[in-house]
Amino acid sequence: QVQLVESGGGLVQPGGSLKLSCAASRSIFSFYAMAWYRQAPGKQRELVALLTSGGNTDYQDSVKGRFTISRDNAKNTVYLQMNSLKPEDTAVYYCNGVVDGISYWGQGTQVTVSS
Repeated sequence: QVQLVESGGGLVQPGGSLKLSCAASRSIFSFYAMAWYRQAPGKQRELVALLTSGGNTDYQDSVKGRFTISRDNAKNTVYLQMNSLKPEDTAVYYCNGVVDGISYWGQGTQVTVSS
């Protein structure tokens, strides 16, 4: 069983920054890919950022240039640095990891962008 635990969400003003963390219960070297998704009220869950085991990244168009996904292998942790936040970034953010053909999810962390 793999556990993913997110942290770092909160309330921030428009234009502000937050850094989300996702701590895995096993080495992230073993993951085929890790990603951040988000789900706003009344909307479907959507992919925000992806990081493959080879180090390739991909981003949703709306966050390109503002968000950065990264990892710390020693800490088995994946991060999402979010800058220039907008009200439309408000959502529950979920960490996802795929290992051994199985997709695992964290419990989610709320990000609210509001003045």
